Amino acid sequence: MTTLQALLLIAVSAGATFATRALPFVFLSRHSAHPLILHMGRYLPAIVMVVLIIVSLSAMQLPDMSESAHHISAWQSWLVSAEGAGMLVAALCVAGLHLWRRNALLSIAVGTGLYMAWLQLGGV
Repeated sequence: MTTLQALLLIAVSAGATFATRALPFVFLSRHSAHPLILHMGRYLPAIVMVVLIIVSLSAMQLPDMSESAHHISAWQSWLVSAEGAGMLVAALCVAGLHLWRRNALLSIAVGTGLYMAWLQLGGV
């Protein structure tokens, strides 16, 4: 792929992404006081946050419990891994921050930052 093709691909992708975000506002601007739009504006951000938390936690792999003698050590090693306590702490912070501030962007940024810091610090 040439540089021109890559830049064209990025421009088309950015344009399509922007269009899918902006067009609903353009088409629904006359209906902004409609009860359905008001209802969606009130509850959709929290629903999206719950879905994001569920999806991220569903990707987690719990420790293998096939050997009964090592249950405690398996859970301890899982908790210090990136998929253990780091993901749980980030998810709880996202949920708590969103319930407190009702700001999806802030919640996502803080959760992502905490999880990335956990990964970079090696599970502290």
